[in-house]
Amino acid sequence: MEDWVHRALQRWPNVPALFGWLALDRRGRWLIRGEPITRPQIIDTIDRNYGVDAYGRWYFQNGPQRGYMKLEAAPFVLRVAADGAALRTHTGLPVTAPTQAFLDEEGSLLLVTEHGPALLADHDLDWALTRLRAGGAPVGEAALAAALATPSGQPSDLELAIGDRALRVRRLDRAQWPAALGYVLDPQPRDGERATRGDTPA
Repeated sequence: MEDWVHRALQRWPNVPALFGWLALDRRGRWLIRGEPITRPQIIDTIDRNYGVDAYGRWYFQNGPQRGYMKLEAAPFVLRVAADGAALRTHTGLPVTAPTQAFLDEEGSLLLVTEHGPALLADHDLDWALTRLRAGGAPVGEAALAAALATPSGQPSDLELAIGDRALRVRRLDRAQWPAALGYVLDPQPRDGERATRGDTPA
């Protein structure tokens, strides 16, 4: 978080949290009331002040007020960097130490990174396909189909090569991602928590 955020929190420590206005879609776009935020200064501010609380609820800390994010898929969306080799989160953070890889029932790929769980953007799936191996060989249609047919929660025969790492890819249905990886898709106020929903106190 930026220094101005910490100063605001010290000055106004009990501002009610905001629920139901902000979201992150699977393309890595910030939304407000369902509409994409397009102003670069606002996007940059959210990117720099995005975090998670002790309950797995991700939020934007806007000065003294915390605005919780509804997630379409995961807390981060990964994109391939311009050099074609590295990965970055949609907030611009480099990914250097992924520890787990998951494949859902539709073929989408999620990585557990040093920043949090992150969905690989759909338009970069070809990047992943060139790095998938089955038995040490480049993955083909049969191996990919077999991985997709693996029961949810079980390891597949695929490995994903990222840098000097080879991550065993586990099948996991998307509906199971949040519980398995410790994040909340649609944050709600907890008992006793000061909160507002738009203009209406919750």
